[in-house]
Amino acid sequence: MLIAIDFGISNTDIVVNDKGAYKFFSHPTDEKINERFLEKIFSYIDIPADNFSLIGVTGGKSSDLSDEYHNVKILKVNEVDAIAMGAKSIFKINDGLPFVAISAGTGTACIYNDNGVTTHLGGISVGGGTLQGLSKKLFNEDSSATLEKLSLAGNRTNLDSLIGEVVNDIGSLHPEITASNFEKAKYSDDHSNSDIAASLSNMVGEIIGTISYLNALLMGVSEVFFIGRVANLEVVRTGITDRLALANIKGNFDSQSGFGNALGVMFFLNKES
Repeated sequence: MLIAIDFGISNTDIVVNDKGAYKFFSHPTDEKINERFLEKIFSYIDIPADNFSLIGVTGGKSSDLSDEYHNVKILKVNEVDAIAMGAKSIFKINDGLPFVAISAGTGTACIYNDNGVTTHLGGISVGGGTLQGLSKKLFNEDSSATLEKLSLAGNRTNLDSLIGEVVNDIGSLHPEITASNFEKAKYSDDHSNSDIAASLSNMVGEIIGTISYLNALLMGVSEVFFIGRVANLEVVRTGITDRLALANIKGNFDSQSGFGNALGVMFFLNKES
């Protein structure tokens, strides 16, 4: 068996390969990345470490781990390479095809892969952590499931000013595109938690979508591939795709994208074993 572990800021994602059958686990990243946390992970998945022939890790301070755990070799994978190979594995990207992948997790990272060579294009500090942190401060809620439910029930236009409301036509901008996030909040404090959640989720999506299409245009590609959980929140995804549409860039999403980095590590484990 093989095990791939991605130590994220909020979640530690785990993929187990048992003779070609994949099992997926997720655990809060609630401790420092050390042997004690590894013990917790193996206890959580209820599979002893010595059942594995190889352990792969990425993210966090995983490079500080020893090279072995319970006499099992630890393969340390650069997070940039894990993002690239995770996207390649999930979306079945053809060999040799240049692509941009966006890791939308607690924060957001952008990478470019050209014929197996991966470049970190940069990143932004806005992501799922932003959504949860601001929601906690504004209406004391940070559960992703609850935020998703609230945002779907809300109406962001009660807080956001749209292009069609404030200016005449600007180039190709549609009237429904946001002109200013939360602009209407300055006129009133009487807004529902649902409207706030909808506006926040959309804002995070728009920011991620903007950095995504700018990097796609920079690298000369017509589509981007998303991994990470936040891009699978419906209102966030709508914000992303609305921004991508401004530049005619296609966004690709998948239900397994939350395990993208761990699947990228598994790509290297499969090669090594």
